[in-house]
Amino acid sequence: MRNDRAALTLECPACSRATPHRLLYAKNGCDIFQCRDCGLGRTEASNFDPLAYYDDGYFSGRRSDGYADYRGAEPVLRREFARTVEFIQRRKPQGRLLEIGCAYGFFLDEARRAGFEVSGIEPVEAAAAHAGDLGLNVVCGLLTEATLKSLGTPDVIVLLDVIEHLPDPQEALALFADHLRSDGIIVLTTGDFGSLAARSTGAHWRLMTPPQHLWFFNRDSIASLAHSVGLRVESSDHPWKFVPFSLIAFQIGRMLGRKIAASATGNRFAIPVNLFDAMRVVLSKAPP
Repeated sequence: MRNDRAALTLECPACSRATPHRLLYAKNGCDIFQCRDCGLGRTEASNFDPLAYYDDGYFSGRRSDGYADYRGAEPVLRREFARTVEFIQRRKPQGRLLEIGCAYGFFLDEARRAGFEVSGIEPVEAAAAHAGDLGLNVVCGLLTEATLKSLGTPDVIVLLDVIEHLPDPQEALALFADHLRSDGIIVLTTGDFGSLAARSTGAHWRLMTPPQHLWFFNRDSIASLAHSVGLRVESSDHPWKFVPFSLIAFQIGRMLGRKIAASATGNRFAIPVNLFDAMRVVLSKAPP
């Protein structure tokens, strides 16, 4: 690695300006930098093509940094998604709900059962098709202003472990701020790069999976990013989560350099997990 890459000045989407960045380490052939001002981590992966990367194999164990068997773990995932819907309903009991990166539609279906009018955007064709088979209004493709406009004005926008995948998170949040109702909320989950687990494990952190994870947020950087587009943080926490045993085994195998296939038994059982390295953030529009 060339010494001139050890420190760079890069445009930081959270700071909204060029800031000094330090090189942390290399992982999966990608350099990982961190903004010295806000702490936002980033993957340098200029040739990354999300449409080529995210396919049905991402959800079925054929990519080591994806899911072990997303569809097979449907009952466990729905149980967890129902808890997330309850969390949202304590803030917005009903209305239009849009999910970005809605996969096979399990969360949207739970939200619909709770009374929300739902829609979604999903880049993986097979996943979007399955959501359509459930009778859900899901657009297959990447996030664009035209797609957002076609789906109406939501009361709630949901991104569950999605914002770290987006090429330009500031542009995405700006679009959401423009299309969200004035009293609406954005609910997102993402890894916490400032957590003890992330800091102590470094390149071996379970969520350090470039190039699919392009950004690594901490509380300060997500707040700065929100502020840059006229949003503010309403709440932030590290919730417990019920995780399929098959996914836990799959991720442990990845960290050990082994591939552990999902099983029907592993898909059925869930384990409550909280390493306090994944945060849930609620955003709203800042007052004028």
